[in-house]
This record gives sequence, C-alpha cells and structure tokens, in this order.
Amino acid sequence: MARPDRLFRLLHALRTLPQPVTAARLAEETGVSERSLYRDIASLRAGGALIDGAAGVGYTLTEDPALPPQMFTRLEVEALVLGLAEVRLVGDAALAGAAQAALAKIVATLPDRVQRQALHAVQETYRFEKRPPAPPHLAVLRQASWDEAELRISYRDKEGAVTSRSIWPLSIVFLDRSLMLLAWCCLRQDFRRFDLMRIGRVEPTGASFRPRRVPLLRQFHAELRGG
Repeated sequence: MARPDRLFRLLHALRTLPQPVTAARLAEETGVSERSLYRDIASLRAGGALIDGAAGVGYTLTEDPALPPQMFTRLEVEALVLGLAEVRLVGDAALAGAAQAALAKIVATLPDRVQRQALHAVQETYRFEKRPPAPPHLAVLRQASWDEAELRISYRDKEGAVTSRSIWPLSIVFLDRSLMLLAWCCLRQDFRRFDLMRIGRVEPTGASFRPRRVPLLRQFHAELRGG
C-alpha cells in the first residue's frame, strides 16, 4: 500500500475507533508493523494532526486539520446540534458553556448551505423533568481525571455513614437522573462507583497515578460489561 493511502487509513482509524486506540490495533487496521505505525504517527503529527498518547498507553486524535467541516453531511450536522444541546442540558456551567462555544465554532466554519441546516435543525431536545444542579466539585473531579491526580474525598453511603478515602478518578458517567464517578478506591483496593451527589469534601493529595488511568478504565469497563 502506498504511504499516502496508509496515512489516510490511519487517520480514518483514529477518527472512528473507540479511543484511546492501541498501537497494535492501529497497526492491524493499516496493515503495518508497530515500528512502522510509530513512524506514521510521527508523520501525521508533523503534518498538523494533534494526537495525544504514546506507546503502551494508546492514541487519541484530538485535533484533525485534515477533516474540513464542509465534509459533514446534513445528518451529521443534526447529530452534532442535538448532542451539544443535550450537553447544555445535563452538564455543569463550564461544560454547558463549552458546548455552546463548540457549536458556535463549528457553525461559523460551515458553508452557507450547511450553516442553515445547523441553525434550523429539525430535531431538538428538551427535558420536562429537570436534572438536579451539577455538584460544585464536578469541575475538580473532571480536571483530576484528566490530570490523573489522586483525590481525598468524604463520601456518604445510602445508610448515611460518612467515610474518608483516597481515590483515583477515572471517568464521570452521566446517567438518566444522576452523575456517577468511576474510580479506583485506594482504601478498598478495588474499583468503585460513587454518586456525585453523595460526595462531600474533595481535596487533591498531591499524588499522581499517571499513566494508569487508561488501562484502569479499560479494566473497569470490562468488569462492568461482564456483570
């Protein structure tokens, strides 16, 4: 396969596969060795693609200058508008603002015809039952997950008992009526799910669990899928 075709296939794999994508999976998708895959990743980065990650961790395509907005179909634009509207309804103020800003940036770069489709989308989202306000520590939990920073929290269980424990925050899950934090509990030495509304004090400990978030999250998801 010609190298430009291989790089195009690699970009397509990064856009479409669940991220982060391991080097082994990307090498399989593009039909090259992992050593060649690392060189291709370097070539895409040199060409302007912002790809986070490294060998042994996985790769995430966070900015793709090769994908112009005018390549969106009408249905894809509908999906973007609908999805970002949902984020504005369920997220905290920072996340809702980010969704609004993202939509404005997307719409501003679309051709006129597609802009009209985005501004007058035929699908909308609305919630008659309002979700409780996002807890004030949501932004701290989100940032700690990205930073792979250990936190000390107080947590109230269903019986009202309050415990203090150190956790490694992995992911925040938006459920129908609540927010859930997936984390590694250093006290129990196991995965735990914490209802964000039951979390009280949240303080950074200064410790880091980098780069264990991605493999731990994969393992947690595998256990959840297994029941």
